[in-house]
Amino acid sequence: MSGGAGPSWLARLRPDPYVLAILAMVVLASVAPIHGPAARDFGLFTKVAIGVLFFLHGARLSREAVIAGMIHWRLHVTVLAATFVLFPLLGLAAQALPEAILPASLATGVLFLCCLPSTVQSSIAFTSQARGNVAAAVCAASASNLVGIFVTPVLVGLLMRARSGGFSLDAVEAVAVQLLLPFIAGQVARFWIAGWIARHARLTSYFDRGSILLVVYGAFSGAVTEGIWRQVSAVQIGWLAIVCCAILGLVLSATAFGARALGFSKSDEITIVFCGSKKSLASGVPMASIFFPPASVGPMVLPLMLFHQIQLMACAVIAQRYAARPET
Repeated sequence: MSGGAGPSWLARLRPDPYVLAILAMVVLASVAPIHGPAARDFGLFTKVAIGVLFFLHGARLSREAVIAGMIHWRLHVTVLAATFVLFPLLGLAAQALPEAILPASLATGVLFLCCLPSTVQSSIAFTSQARGNVAAAVCAASASNLVGIFVTPVLVGLLMRARSGGFSLDAVEAVAVQLLLPFIAGQVARFWIAGWIARHARLTSYFDRGSILLVVYGAFSGAVTEGIWRQVSAVQIGWLAIVCCAILGLVLSATAFGARALGFSKSDEITIVFCGSKKSLASGVPMASIFFPPASVGPMVLPLMLFHQIQLMACAVIAQRYAARPET
């Protein structure tokens, strides 16, 4: 058995192809950034794509899953506390690091990262692989994303305005128009299109990922035009990776030991660990494009892109360890 686990463990450490595609968009934006009137038209196009993206999110989220999630409320409260309380506190603590380690622009990006909801697909996938409570993971991850549409704008507004005054709560209105209303429309339309969405899951997944790639290209085009690569060095990116690893390590430890202290079963502990330690790239990139000026979106999502790959690699190892435990 151990011989078979090794190759799988190593395979999961390979960079996620989607992350590689995002990095390709960063390279493309660095070499051939879009600017001027074309950038304005491209920005309008990406806003429409983001609206459709969140419409699809709403159409995919089963109301039955939301209702079922209320039954296991202690688990879901624990996951939400890790996502929207523990993470933001760690993000605030990171603001005290010296500029030489974490420049102000990247520090703000780390704080933004810590305000985001959890992922859905990878949280469920790792919970399943680790033989955790998959049904609870579906509910917890879905609830995190649903709550995040409301809570993330408030957290970002309060924490970032308190820190730098650079964020306006007017952005909450923009989120309501560009994200929340399409999401609600998707929930309403689910009555008619749920079957079509289920049959074309691969197509909608491609649209999800394509939309994010468009936003990343537009965001980094604006950042490159403003000189991001003159402001952020390779050494600073290295320090940023260390900060992301430290935050993830603290949250993974807190969720694991906290779940045990609260008396959760092993399968529930697994769900709490994987749902409570993730941050959503799919939600974060569109939100950043709404919250922040185009020139600052690139540095703002750089920590999120790095954290996303680190969390996948770390959770791949942890899931293998959980899966190797004896049957009970």
